[in-house]
Amino acid sequence: MNPERPATPGRQKVRRSAKRTPSSKAWLERQLNDPYVAQAKKDGFRSRAAYKLVEIDDRYRLFGPGAKVVDLGAAPGGWSQIAAGRVGARGKVVAIDLLDMDPLPAVDFARLDFMDERAPDHLRERLGGPADVVMSDMASNATGHRRTDHLRIMGLAEAAASFAREVLAPKGAFLAKVLQGGTEGTLLADLKRDFAVVRHVKPAASRPDSAELYVLATGFRGGGDAAGHGDG
Repeated sequence: MNPERPATPGRQKVRRSAKRTPSSKAWLERQLNDPYVAQAKKDGFRSRAAYKLVEIDDRYRLFGPGAKVVDLGAAPGGWSQIAAGRVGARGKVVAIDLLDMDPLPAVDFARLDFMDERAPDHLRERLGGPADVVMSDMASNATGHRRTDHLRIMGLAEAAASFAREVLAPKGAFLAKVLQGGTEGTLLADLKRDFAVVRHVKPAASRPDSAELYVLATGFRGGGDAAGHGDG
């Protein structure tokens, strides 16, 4: 799967409505004028985020046939959909989200908050062995306060990284959404101790005006503890 970058449509505007707040009007206009949203519908993808993962995997080759993948913050399923297609029938995708998600073929999904203390054990049990990729597109609800939003999303990324260290097989990969704002440097420094290569990635499908980035860590140097959790 290697979809082309979608063309930009003509600009559409949303009519004013007493029931619609300025922020919801801006969101709706952005959705209507986002070529990736339109292309996702044509391609049968769950979300525009699917194109981000397609681009990252095409460039860095995260998903080999038969790989085991953990998708944190999976709903509505765009990333799980891509991962399942690329690991094939011999692979496995285990996904969780605090929101519900319509079933996807070959994806083992549970509605569960990753920050729930039960989540790590649930994921290990469903994996049945070490993971090859742990990926997180988790984000908390925006408050409108940039510093607060940054700290919240970084907290989720750090929790995902801690879990990845526990379950990844040697040479495994970790991918997580972060926001520019200063503290992502601490996460990068921590990851560099355990992974051969750590880099920032901003796919073309990420909105240019967004502070969103992805941190990609490949070549996990650990794996001893993770291998003991299952039979893989």
